[in-house]
Amino acid sequence: MINANYKGPIIFAVLIVVILVAYGLLTMKDNRDVSDKVSDAYHELEDRTPGQKLGDAVKDAGDKIKENTEPTTAP
Repeated sequence: MINANYKGPIIFAVLIVVILVAYGLLTMKDNRDVSDKVSDAYHELEDRTPGQKLGDAVKDAGDKIKENTEPTTAP
């Protein structure tokens, strides 16, 4: 049984270890080459639903309209 005096520091130490492990995993270097990255991106696009693809198309069209209708400012 853990003494009540040690319970807080143990929880804190466990929390620090979990945070450090999560940070290490999230910032791990990606050692894949360019072709692997492109292949993964292509497969990720394939796995999307038609609704997601349509949403992206609408957003892209809206961005183009906004870009083309913004007033230009002279320097």
